Amino acid sequence: MRLTLPKIRKFSFYAGVLLLTFATGWFARERIAGLGSSIPLLGNVSVDRTVPSNRSDVHFGLFWQVWDKLESDYYDKSKLNKEEMVLGAIKGMVSSLDDPYTAFLPPEEQKRTQEDLSGEFEGVGIEIGFRGARLTVIAPLPGSPAEKAGVRAGDYVVGIQDKDKKLDAGTGGMSLIDAVEAIRGKAGSKVTLIISREGTDKPLELAIARAKIEVPSVVLTFKGEKEDVAYLQLKRFGGNTDPEWVEAVEQIKNRNPRALILDLRNNPGGYLTGATDVASDFLTSGTVVIQEGVRGKKELKANGIPRLPSIKMVVLVNAGSASASEIVAGALKDNNRAKIVGQKTFGKGTIQEARPINGNSGLHITVAKWLTPNGTWVHEKGLEPDIEVEDKQDTTDIDEQLQKALELL
Repeated sequence: MRLTLPKIRKFSFYAGVLLLTFATGWFARERIAGLGSSIPLLGNVSVDRTVPSNRSDVHFGLFWQVWDKLESDYYDKSKLNKEEMVLGAIKGMVSSLDDPYTAFLPPEEQKRTQEDLSGEFEGVGIEIGFRGARLTVIAPLPGSPAEKAGVRAGDYVVGIQDKDKKLDAGTGGMSLIDAVEAIRGKAGSKVTLIISREGTDKPLELAIARAKIEVPSVVLTFKGEKEDVAYLQLKRFGGNTDPEWVEAVEQIKNRNPRALILDLRNNPGGYLTGATDVASDFLTSGTVVIQEGVRGKKELKANGIPRLPSIKMVVLVNAGSASASEIVAGALKDNNRAKIVGQKTFGKGTIQEARPINGNSGLHITVAKWLTPNGTWVHEKGLEPDIEVEDKQDTTDIDEQLQKALELL
């Protein structure tokens, strides 16, 4: 896959629970002023109480008054872990933004986000995000423990129970990072998700045994009576997507099918550069996505020479299609390159950068919003398909959306 931009942007949260995607930019500070008095932070960073001159308007004194009161008066001194107090203060500062996709990740959580991008992890195999203030299943991964237990795209996770972790908590007010931490765990261990589902009167309790999960990025098969329609499933935009995509595209070119179905259903997103490169394989020119942030507006154009510029195609989407997959669908729709079939997408229209802090921690920051080439912001609204088709839950042996795509081709 052609990469004309540094691979620095990833999107959303892939749950597993997978942590879905942020970007890797580089940002580091040796010291964090105002948080600690010679406190070793994460092993090799010390902080002091000196307030920088450009932060004189901030009332750090209140912070230290509370800190000192806890140190002097709290009854259980064994719970006064200075490192955890600093980390808790940082998390509180970040959470004050009321943005579920902006989060501080201590070393262990940061490590897991990197593991998730490799496509291998241990968990239940669901993608989660927020719809409004409600923790929502974007989609269960095909064949995952979550899917086998009956978890569906669009389910609301209202509670999480884990006896081994001594956890029985509602998800109201829970951050995305904390939800991921609660749901994921070692293969073989169990977690129970309390699910609220539209059309059901009572919450569902779904007990799930975690497992080791490997997630391929790309799956290519051929459909139709003559097997002359390429059926290309793009499941995510992760660390291994590039070579898998290149191999699949070369197979399509060599076989020369008469049409192609690009299936982005239940694709939770990933690298922004991955989205622009995938779209660019189908577009000879034009805008792929518009980015609006603190540095102004920027249009990302189709790059390089497309390898599949004229093949007739249909794109499949559903409520589990989020962020980077919405970018691809929006680009192909607005550039009149393909018809979009299925159901309204998830609606995640912001971009995050993951910036390393102190080498082994991470700060994931929402740095911009993105719009389709026609200027549509899908955030919390979703992308409307050209042709709406429901994949009915009671006809598990029939894929109505795929059938419609084949009819159109």
